[in-house]
Amino acid sequence: MDESDFGKDTTFGVIGVCGANGNLIARILKERGFNVIGTDISQKQDCRFASALEGYDIEVFYGETPDEFFEKSDYIIPPASLSKDSKVYKRINKPVLQLTDVIEIFKADKPVFGITGTNGKTTTTTLLKKIAEDNGINPCKHNLEGMQGNAEFIPILQSRLEADVGILEVGTFGVPGTVGRIVKNTEMGCGLITNITPDHLKDLGSFMDYARVKGELIEELNGKKIIVNGHDPTVMGLLRQLNYDGEVITFGVDETPDSIGLKECVCGNEITVKEIISGCGYYFCKCGLTTPQVDYIATNVDLNNRTFDLHTPEGKLTVKMAIDGLHNVYNVTGVIIAAHEFLGLPFNKILKPISTFTGVEGRMEKVDSIDGKTVYVDYAHNPAGVQTVLKEFQKLFGEFTTVITISSESGYSSDLNIFNSVLKFSRFVVPASPVSQKIAIEKLNENSRLNDRIFLNHMSEFKKDGTLGADKDDVADGIKKALNLDCEMIVAIGEAATKFKSVIHDFKE
Repeated sequence: MDESDFGKDTTFGVIGVCGANGNLIARILKERGFNVIGTDISQKQDCRFASALEGYDIEVFYGETPDEFFEKSDYIIPPASLSKDSKVYKRINKPVLQLTDVIEIFKADKPVFGITGTNGKTTTTTLLKKIAEDNGINPCKHNLEGMQGNAEFIPILQSRLEADVGILEVGTFGVPGTVGRIVKNTEMGCGLITNITPDHLKDLGSFMDYARVKGELIEELNGKKIIVNGHDPTVMGLLRQLNYDGEVITFGVDETPDSIGLKECVCGNEITVKEIISGCGYYFCKCGLTTPQVDYIATNVDLNNRTFDLHTPEGKLTVKMAIDGLHNVYNVTGVIIAAHEFLGLPFNKILKPISTFTGVEGRMEKVDSIDGKTVYVDYAHNPAGVQTVLKEFQKLFGEFTTVITISSESGYSSDLNIFNSVLKFSRFVVPASPVSQKIAIEKLNENSRLNDRIFLNHMSEFKKDGTLGADKDDVADGIKKALNLDCEMIVAIGEAATKFKSVIHDFKE
């Protein structure tokens, strides 16, 4: 069965249009000219994604599903989570299409580019979309308010929305097969890997298990084109181990390393990395894996003026950014390559959008100034991300207080690494998440001299919720404590810090 088997007068009844998948399916079918009606157990005022349906002329029955819904429908599409024993499912008296059927029948009909990695995915994806839009190229958007939507079935369905191209952020939730399924089911033709550093280890067991999940992008794009951070030994090792035989375009940044890190090589040995950013830099392993001569190299980086030179196979460019940090030099370089290679844009059409891109909400985001203290939030939530971001804050601004709202996806050892990085780069530390508070007590018991750097003012009983390591009150208490310390800058890190950043404004009021 394919799309041509359905006449344009076909009516599809979608159950669960207030859920992400149901919402996307309803819009996909409507955009393709079919009749669509929907139903959901939620009332309209409680329908999380109701705004995404505006302008689609889709009749929706909220609350109790009436007989009219089934009478009008030629096919019923239930959510994957709906039990066949449920009352609603038992009322279905028309042919059923499951989520997997929809994906199989209604194909992605545009060029698709995917972006994965541990850190930098959202910034890279958002900037590449901006460059496309500024040049009259329409990328598909899921428009699910408050939903990152980089894993499970959302990117797959997003690629089927009406647009010129698909530019997809590809995540994992720590589940093997997720990345590969997204690449296959979007018929992705090209992709980019920003970096691979430890994350989701609690779910996957080891760093290389996690790395291989990201490496599914390499496996599924074999024979096609891939853009990679050549300064990351994990990415380059996976390309070799998986016998990638497509076109590889590498990039890096020519900076003096300022730290030494250790990283597991794909061969099983421990490899020393002279780090430019966490986990990336110059490396050599006795298995022969070494830093390549990259195709695109950023030089003369001036972080204060946000400029760098980019040496490309077609000559040198001078790049002006509107975002901060050495990690963003890597991100921007990857985007320039993607815009040139995937979108087919000349460099002069790429540089202006970069110069006006002010970043993604929750990434090195200045939230407010209160009584002479500037408060930033950052979504960093794994060891490499925290180390990289705080190192950049220190380079750019000097001393700051860090409020920790993180509970790592990789368990205690990663939480400890995060705390140690915070202690290394911050003048003062305010642990706001329960796990960071427990580590703080351990540190204070081990070394009383840390009493003038680590400040506890409460102990939270919050239980981790998904990737959320603290609640709103924890964030507020942490910010309040930080505002009373003798430091003019505050950086609150973690998902909770970004989610509940509104509490910062409350102190000003």
